[in-house]
Formats: sequence, structure tokens, C-alpha cells
Amino acid sequence: MISQHQNDLMTHVGPGTAAGTLLRRYWQPVALAEELAGPRPLKALQLMGQELVLFRDENGQLGLLDRDCPHRGADLAFGRLEHGGLRCPFHGWLFDGKGACLETPAEPAGSKLCTRIKQGAYPVVEKSGVVFAYLGEGEPPAFPEFDCFVAPESHTFAFKGLWECNWLQALEVGIDPAHASFLHRFFEDEDTAESYGKQFRGASADSELAITKVLREYDRPDIQVEPAPYGMRLTTLRKISEEQTHVRVTNLVFPQAFVIPMSSEMTISQWHVPVDDTHCYWYAIFTSFTGPVDKQQMREQRLATIELPHYTSRRNKHNDYGYSVEEQLGATYTGMGTDINVHDQWACESQGPIQDRTREHLGTTDKAIIAYRRLLVNAIERTQAGEAPPMLPAAGQTSTFTGPPSIDGVALAHKASSYCQDADLERRRKSDWASARLAA
Repeated sequence: MISQHQNDLMTHVGPGTAAGTLLRRYWQPVALAEELAGPRPLKALQLMGQELVLFRDENGQLGLLDRDCPHRGADLAFGRLEHGGLRCPFHGWLFDGKGACLETPAEPAGSKLCTRIKQGAYPVVEKSGVVFAYLGEGEPPAFPEFDCFVAPESHTFAFKGLWECNWLQALEVGIDPAHASFLHRFFEDEDTAESYGKQFRGASADSELAITKVLREYDRPDIQVEPAPYGMRLTTLRKISEEQTHVRVTNLVFPQAFVIPMSSEMTISQWHVPVDDTHCYWYAIFTSFTGPVDKQQMREQRLATIELPHYTSRRNKHNDYGYSVEEQLGATYTGMGTDINVHDQWACESQGPIQDRTREHLGTTDKAIIAYRRLLVNAIERTQAGEAPPMLPAAGQTSTFTGPPSIDGVALAHKASSYCQDADLERRRKSDWASARLAA
């Protein structure tokens, strides 16, 4: 158990809060690039309790501004995109993407008022179909050279979804390897050849063993947690036989992302980003090491359970997540359909808007969650003391933040300890884009 003070310290993210100050020192996903498509590339958004407006000007440049006009507080989300910026419809004040006031047209001729006006503005950059923003003090950190950022655009696909819960409990489900044997249990295995775009539905690498079978029949994993330059590496071992061990390696990328295997050819890099204290978006970048991603199929699969324009789940607490007694008795452990995102959403949202961690009782398999919370609290306290946040690559250090390796496969038991490194290297050697980076 932890104290209420510690729980508040970790979960509250508004301006001026301890965790919010820490998270603002890292790049945060704020929108999908596809949300700026169409005749008016502008989107109002909320990030860590701040109201913002994101836009792309007629020259293709991104801008992210505070939503309230600095004149008299009108809503810039209804602004006009013109003349190199965003114009407030109230009195015509015009702002560029860096917050400079370019015009105050209602003022007398020759007025210098606009030279004294500066709107709150934040650096933004587009990476692999996701727009990232930096809301912290000083210069933003460099981007790591993770696979999801260096793979060609053709080999990545990005999507997102809204959950009605605090960001921390949403993140923690991704660093809990044990839950997959229960929450994501299927009582029958499907044809693994039909698993494209579906997590936990294919065959583990170097085998014909369905991942659903592994999770269902080997539900007492040995979980190992070790520090990594970017956060933590989790190795989960399931003993199949005296000769074979199932190895699954996942990663916590500090402060709030994880990189996990989706299949033998794809990984998922996923962030849980606070909208406010009781809502968050997950942003996922799927990265293929083999051929280009079938973006249309991936998108159609996700739109089966995600509703636009706000990327809300069609299965949610208002309709009991589609729960079916018959399905729970005979098909899935939850009775909530076959999309594991829905399973995770139920698990996180059912804890309440902010989980009361003073009432929990953690076990041995929660070791990654315990280690992460210690890491998070330490980082918050260091930041409060004026120290630099941890695991931020400097401009000359980005090449040390690569990968990270993320594998799900079956190894010879005596080679389980080196399986991830060996399998990851072999996958990269066979990949057009990743092999080129090996040679560099």
C-alpha cells in the first residue's frame, strides 16, 4: 500500500503539480496527424489540464497555442487560419505558430500594441503520424532514435483511444505481464495466419505455438525487471517444457510509454497521456520490421471499436463494455469481446477515475509496477529539487536510445537468457530499413 499523499503526488498532473511539472519536461503526444486533415487543419485539445489549440498554417507549419486569446479571452479554437497564422474572430488579432502577435487590426494605424503581445506557445513536431508537443521549461529534449521514430513512414501506423481514468493506472496495465494470462484469455485458439493487426492472436516467434495457448496454459510467469537507459526492461519467462521456454520482453520508456511485441513482425510503442486527472488518451505507433504496414486494414480493425471524432470506445462503462454472460462462459475470460484494448480499458476504468492505491495489496508479479513507482517518485522529487529529469537524451546521445528490443518467442531453455538479443538482431538483419541502420 502507499499513502494518499503519494497517490496524489503521482497522479495529479495539472499546471503547478509535482507530477505535471515532471511530465511537461518530456515530449507528449497530443494528436494524430490525421486529425489535421481536411479543409480546416485545426484541433482544440486538452493536455494535462491545459486548454490548447493545435493548427497547421497554409505553409504547412504546425503551431500549438493556449486556447484563450490574450486580448479578452475569446476561444481561438474558432479562429481563422489565414495570413501565416491563427486569427481570433472577436477583434481580428493574428498569431503565428510561435505565439507572436502579427496584427491587431482594430487598433489605430501605427499602433505598436502587437509588438508587446505574446500568446502562450509550445514546440510541436510530427513523428510517425503523431504530433508531439513540449510544455515544459527551457529547450525541449532531443528525440530518441527508437524504432518507431526511425522506421520509414510506410512501415508505421498510428492510432489512439480515450479512456475515462487517470493516466497512471492506464500505464500500469502495460507493465503488468501477469494479467495477460487472465484478462486476455481466449478459451479457443484461432488460426494464427489470420492474426494480422491483432495483439496476442498470432504465433510466438520461432514456433507454431499460438500466443493465446501460451497465455492460457502457462499462467505462472517468472518476471524479471532490470534498469535500462530509457527506463526498465521486463523479461517474462513461461516454462513450456524441459527443452523450451517462452520469452516475452517488454519495455517501460520513462516516463509514460511502453514498447511491447505485437507479433513476430511488429512492435507497439504506446503512450498514456493525461487529458486531465481523470481522462487519458493512449497513443500507439505500430512498427513493422518486414513489409509496409497495411494501414487501411489496421485502421478498419480499430474503427470497429473506436468512435470518431473523439476516438472514444464503442464498448464502455455505459454499456458494460459489451459484456456477455454466454461469451464469458465459453469464449473469453472477460465476456467483453475479442479486442484486448477493451479488456484493458475495463480493468483500468473499473478502478475508478483515480485508483485508490491505499487499498491495494501488491504481489510478486507486481514487481515492475513497484519499481516504476519508485522511479517515478524519485524523478518527481529530483525535479522538485531543481535537478534535471532522468532519461532525457541530449542532442549528442540520441543514438544510445535505440530499439528498444521487444520480442515474443519460444527459445531453447538453455538459451532463454540470450534469446531476446539474438532474435532481435536476426529480425533486424532481415529488415530492409533496420539492417541499413545496423550497417551505419
